[in-house]
Amino acid sequence: MAPNVLEVCQPGEAGVAHVVADYVGWATAAGWSCVVACDPASTVARLTLQSGGQVAPWVAVRSPSKGLVGEVRALRRIVLLSDPHLVHLHSSKAGLVGRLAVKRRRPTLFQPHAWSFEAASGLQSGLAKAWERFALRWTDTTVCVSRAEREQGVRAGLHGRTVVLGNSVDLQRFHPLENSEQARHNLRTKLGVPLNRPLAVCLGRICRQKGQDLLLAAWSHVTGVLPKAVLVLVGDGPDREALAADAPVSVKFVGWVENPVPWLQAADVVIVPSRWEGEPLVVLEAMACGTAVVASDIPPNVETLAPDAGAVVPAGNAELFGQALADRLGDPGRPRAVAEGEMGRHHVIAHHDPADAAEQLVRLYAEMLALRGSGGV
Repeated sequence: MAPNVLEVCQPGEAGVAHVVADYVGWATAAGWSCVVACDPASTVARLTLQSGGQVAPWVAVRSPSKGLVGEVRALRRIVLLSDPHLVHLHSSKAGLVGRLAVKRRRPTLFQPHAWSFEAASGLQSGLAKAWERFALRWTDTTVCVSRAEREQGVRAGLHGRTVVLGNSVDLQRFHPLENSEQARHNLRTKLGVPLNRPLAVCLGRICRQKGQDLLLAAWSHVTGVLPKAVLVLVGDGPDREALAADAPVSVKFVGWVENPVPWLQAADVVIVPSRWEGEPLVVLEAMACGTAVVASDIPPNVETLAPDAGAVVPAGNAELFGQALADRLGDPGRPRAVAEGEMGRHHVIAHHDPADAAEQLVRLYAEMLALRGSGGV
């Protein structure tokens, strides 16, 4: 009988959805049976089915307290029905609900995908840290996507068993555009951006975490030097309406797109102004597409962005951030952007191959079962 794993996922969109779907595909290929507890209408549900897994309908909201009792009850029923050998919880709300529901009666992994206490301040941050320390008793292993994320946990007093399993990127899907002016012209024409307009792209959920407000504060420093520059924000989220209302005409909001690759390929620079991250997938995806990156200087971004593949600067310093963007957008003939893009592509190939990540995941799952079976967890 094949071992089975229950992946519990909230949210069901954006980067976490793709990571979970990758895990399902890798584990299934290695002989595991995979069930994902998630919103059946979400992206992760669709990707799970495509990856060979099953979906157990489980709807949860982001708020840590809203709906908690009902969500715990519903997840307990799923655990009883699916009878998993292993439970893998993804993001803070699934980590909260899952550990209350399972209480380590099954081998339990928790993967924060960016710590909840990084999103809070003051008393709320303190409460989030206190919960994470308490919940270690119900956590066999914490899975971090970067060394920086692990170190953030240690600084918060989280000293349980932790492994680092970095994100990877599909190098077939995310690849550079053909290196010709005609190819760039054709792609830009499809996207509605003329070739003679310097193009910056910011891809991600439009919310405080991702820092699009910091980017807009810096954008005037770019257009003051490069009045033809265009900034495109790809994605949706709770802050979109407010930011769009005050944005200048050089900023375009295109909403959520099924396939972001053309935007990453067409950009002269991809911008990642996040306030906090675990390990930013968009940095890896942009590098895989051979595009230069300018990112905020938070530790996960510094760790993820390859040397000489772009720049990390304080996103809260509008002048410095704007200057880093202008340096790349105003690059005549794009030699700097091309060189940085090539460095990024080489780095992703060397360090973020999905085959390596798949091997690490399957080995981790096997170790969890062996440790629990021997009484070592």
